[in-house]
Amino acid sequence: MSDVQQRIDELVKGHRVVLFMKGTAQFPQCGFSGRAIQVMKACGVNDLKTFNVFDDEEVRQGIKDYAQWPTIPQLYINGEFVGGSDIMMEMYQSGELQQMLSAPN
Repeated sequence: MSDVQQRIDELVKGHRVVLFMKGTAQFPQCGFSGRAIQVMKACGVNDLKTFNVFDDEEVRQGIKDYAQWPTIPQLYINGEFVGGSDIMMEMYQSGELQQMLSAPN
C-alpha cells in the first residue's frame, strides 16, 4: 500500500463517518459536495469528519483509486465506502442512509 493509500485508510478507519469532498463543510466548492453536506446535516450527523481534497493533491487522486470510484465527494461509514452524492441522496430518500448512520459499528 502506498503512503497516500495508507493515509486514506487511516482516515477512513479512524473515524465513524468520513466525507472526502471539494471544499469544507462550511464552504463546499462544488454542487455535489454541497449536496453531500446537506444530506449529512439532514441525517443529523454530528461526528462527520470531512477532508478537503483541494488541500492535498495526492489524496485527491489517491481516493479515486482507494474506492475504485472516479468522482468526489466520497462517503465512508464505519470504514466502508458508501458512494457519492447521487447515491447518498437516493439512500437518504429511501431511509437506508439514516439506518446505516444509526446502526452501531
